[in-house]
This record gives sequence, C-alpha cells and structure tokens, in this order.
Amino acid sequence: MPKASPVILILGSGPNVGQSVARAFAAKGYKVAVASRTSKEEDSTADQVNISSDLSDPDSVTKIFSKVKELLGLPSVVVYNAAAFTASDAKNPLSLPLTNFTRDMNINTTSAFVAAQQAVLGFEQLSDSVTKTFIYTGNVLNTTTMVPLMYLGIGKSATAHMIQCAATAYKDRGYRFYYADERKADGSAAFTIDGEAHGKLYASLAEAESQRPWLQTFVKGVGYKHFLTD
Repeated sequence: MPKASPVILILGSGPNVGQSVARAFAAKGYKVAVASRTSKEEDSTADQVNISSDLSDPDSVTKIFSKVKELLGLPSVVVYNAAAFTASDAKNPLSLPLTNFTRDMNINTTSAFVAAQQAVLGFEQLSDSVTKTFIYTGNVLNTTTMVPLMYLGIGKSATAHMIQCAATAYKDRGYRFYYADERKADGSAAFTIDGEAHGKLYASLAEAESQRPWLQTFVKGVGYKHFLTD
C-alpha cells in the first residue's frame, strides 16, 4: 500500500507568502489545503483544496480543520499566515472603536489560538514517526514598538507569547511551534517580505529533527539568524 502524502494547511493564503509556502511544500510531495477569503473552492484539485473562509470569525477555524481532515487527511504542518492591520492615530492610539480592535485581534491572535489548538488535536492522532509543526507568520512587532502599528503589534506580541509557551510545553511530545520573522541583514524590520524565503524556511522547519528556536528570525538568502533584543 503506498504511503499517504503528508498534508499542510495554510490559513491566510495570500499571493506572496501563502502561495510561496504552498508551492514549496507541494514540491516536497505534500497535499495542500489553503483557507482564505479569496480562495476559490471551485478551483480545488486532488492535490490542493481551496477553502473560502473568514478568519475574523474564530468559530470558522474548527470547520476548516474538519473539512481538511475529510478531504485530505490530518495536517502535520499548519501555517497561520493571516494578518489584519488597522493603522492607529500616532497621537491618540486608543481611539479605535472596539469592534475594529476585536476584529483585528480575532484575525491576529484568537483564530491563531484556535488553529494551534486544532493542530494539537490532530497531531495527537498522527503516527509518532510523522513530524508535526505549527508556524505563525510574524514580524518584528513582538519586540519593537511602533505606535502607528499598535493594533497589529498587540496581536503579534500576544501570539508570540502563545507560540513560546507552546514550544516549551509540547517539546517532549515532538510538536514544534515557531514564530517566523523576516529581517534585513542588520536585524531591522523587513517591511517588504519575500515569499520564497518564507517557503524555504518553513519547509526546513518542517523537516527538522527537533524543535529549533521558537523565534525564527531569518534573512533572505541566509536563513535563521539570531538577533539580540532589548
């Protein structure tokens, strides 16, 4: 009986990082499931399932996982790549209506929490021989304060804390958790990020024999690079 192909689920599959990650894993023999508002389900194939979804609704995440399990099987790699950004008033950053704040937090953190929770439930059912990886696409805002980006930074910081805790708590079970943050060579923020570099890093993390540093700061063309933080 042929060995079943591994499955990756990408939540928030945009034209840059999301699609690049999908291509990188497809090239390694993965079946791919992508979930986003723009995913066209009618374009699904035997090797890629597209799921139309709105990650501002955390309840939708469980339904996504159920659909992926039904159509492709349990994912051994889950990538949370969705993000919401509402600029804040640099002189009055607390002026955002609560409904807007809640929406951004749902996308940046709450739905990511549900995704990590569902990932673990699936990991528990997979063979011990299968590597199990959860990756969150982050940025420098978990360590850097930028007032106009306050709302995005709140979400990234909260989720980075969750990822760090999960990497510690599940290490002995072999579940890997990562917060990925592309930087420039000098360690400053890479505001224009490279999808192909993300795909290459994420594939290497999924193939790693053990948990690497949970905070995966990396540079295009170099890979992981540790930067000191204040």
